[in-house]
Amino acid sequence: MVPQGTTVAEYDASSIQILEGLAAVRKRPGMYIGSTDARGLHHLIYEVVDNSIDEVLAGACTEIAVTLGADGSCTVRDNGRGIPVEEHPRYHRPALEIVMTVLHAGSKFDKGAYKVSGGLHGVGVHVVNALSESLEVRVWRNGRQYFQRYERGQPIAPVKDLGPAEGTGTETRFVPDKEIFETVVFDKATVERRLKELSFLNPQVTILFKDERDKSETTFHHAGGLSEFVADLNGATNVLFSPPISLHAKRDTTDIEVALQYNDGYNDTTLAFVNNIHTMDGGTHVVGLRAALTRTLNDYAHRHGLIKNDKDSLTGDDVREGLSCVLSVKVLEPQFEGQTKAKLGNSEVKGQVESAVNEKLSEYLEEHPPVAQALLQKAIQAAQAREAARKARELTRRKGLLEGGGLPGKLADCHSRDPAKCELFIVEGDSAGGTAKQGRDREFQAILPLRGKILNVEKAHLDKMLQNEGIRNLLTAIGYGVEADDDLSRLRYHKIILMTDADVDGAHIRTLLLTLFFRKMPALLAGGHVYIAQAPLYRLAKGPKVMWAYSDEERDRILAEMGGMKGVVVQRYKGLGEMNAEQLRDTTMKVGSRTLLRVTIDDAAQASNLCSILMGEEVEPRRDYIQQHAVEVTNLDI
Repeated sequence: MVPQGTTVAEYDASSIQILEGLAAVRKRPGMYIGSTDARGLHHLIYEVVDNSIDEVLAGACTEIAVTLGADGSCTVRDNGRGIPVEEHPRYHRPALEIVMTVLHAGSKFDKGAYKVSGGLHGVGVHVVNALSESLEVRVWRNGRQYFQRYERGQPIAPVKDLGPAEGTGTETRFVPDKEIFETVVFDKATVERRLKELSFLNPQVTILFKDERDKSETTFHHAGGLSEFVADLNGATNVLFSPPISLHAKRDTTDIEVALQYNDGYNDTTLAFVNNIHTMDGGTHVVGLRAALTRTLNDYAHRHGLIKNDKDSLTGDDVREGLSCVLSVKVLEPQFEGQTKAKLGNSEVKGQVESAVNEKLSEYLEEHPPVAQALLQKAIQAAQAREAARKARELTRRKGLLEGGGLPGKLADCHSRDPAKCELFIVEGDSAGGTAKQGRDREFQAILPLRGKILNVEKAHLDKMLQNEGIRNLLTAIGYGVEADDDLSRLRYHKIILMTDADVDGAHIRTLLLTLFFRKMPALLAGGHVYIAQAPLYRLAKGPKVMWAYSDEERDRILAEMGGMKGVVVQRYKGLGEMNAEQLRDTTMKVGSRTLLRVTIDDAAQASNLCSILMGEEVEPRRDYIQQHAVEVTNLDI
């Protein structure tokens, strides 16, 4: 039913429109170049350059020049065979004009002129022409030079013969249309990045890039090909082996080339190309590569006893940790998803890539045991970290927020079920823990005593960290995971308070705890949930008057105010356990009377830096070093 008062437009045969020629491109440019923003703008350059690269793949081109003009134009010239200019036998128009103005016209359909190409649909350069204010094309062919100019896709005059000329090739100069694009300013870095990629992928070509806007000029030529590409990707990292692994194979009509290298980082950088087109969204070739990597490394690890059983097998994420890889395949009939060619869809390519990489990589690893050991050790460490993270998540996962099930036995929990009101005091040893339990407010204050010093987690692997009983108890009590888990919804206490002795050992324990939070639970610091409680060092009493001092300097100042030592009883507390429950409550734990310092990420980073230095100590860190540095760091005078 149509609501009353609504006017319905007429819909009849006259409503059907036919967009002829290049009008469809100008009406719906996003269908052909993806968008009309900066990404779509640069796609115009890629379409023209890709035509020149197709000449390279055909063995007919060795040089390409790309120039960004000061007038906003872009010029691409190559020394390929040149676009044919003869009259087409069927359409009786110059082939050049047909190529530049007729959709789905080209020489890449029957694979006669081009065995392998990035162009498939016969719409690339036509789109550039349709979306340009002006486009000029020059062709050197048959010993002569030819020229034609277009405006918004329409030829201004017939193809002109400019007379005798040497060499062969094509030059295309175009100015993007301001009516189409949001911006018509080419970004130098974006163009450079693509041209550099193409020079790696095609080591036989030399690409000259000029930018007349800043008078710069760069030449790209990389004879090392994909291996040099991967080395460039890893330029700022520490690699596990060198040179990169280089693999090359052919399956049926598909040419497959892979170069890979591992670094000591954690990210996976895999760039995949089909006929020199960067498939940013991957596709079947990437699926095949990943399957081959996982299968090959697992087979090698099992065969050489590096992995004992199937349950310890490496996953895809394990084998790709720290990987830098470039995959390039040449496919006779590629099937891309859309004109922008972001994803390959050929189902047969998956099996071809998987088979080739599995065979060639297996051979390489057998012939290069040190490289195999290095990359397998990296993958196995990643698997151990993954398993440790899983255990950590299970360790901190609970049925309810404050049910108490599975909590550490030494934790004295509080009664409140509101984490925003709850406080967890982490104390040093059972003696201090006993005093703190007696002095606390049971409604909202919980106590967790730690036995001795926890592990220095600076540079420690996750699985080793979770073997430490003190850390496991702390994680369970807090209710928070580690590393990638930054979900604070399971946090059981919104105030986590470090209350250690005011001596060297206490400072060392605080340093280790702050390093744990900084390295493994930074979200707690960012959320302002970590505090340090400053317990007093001295009790000064003169008659009924009692004063507390938190440092030697404060003690001396109070003594001066009291008129000197005469009649003053000074008591020094070596540890919290020497204070009675009432004293600890009134000076350190009671809200309003205690001195709490909130720890920031920068504060914890100081502790982490100190722990990094202390990693070099063979047994216990020297007490004088801790006295000099750890106390300064963890007093946090903020």
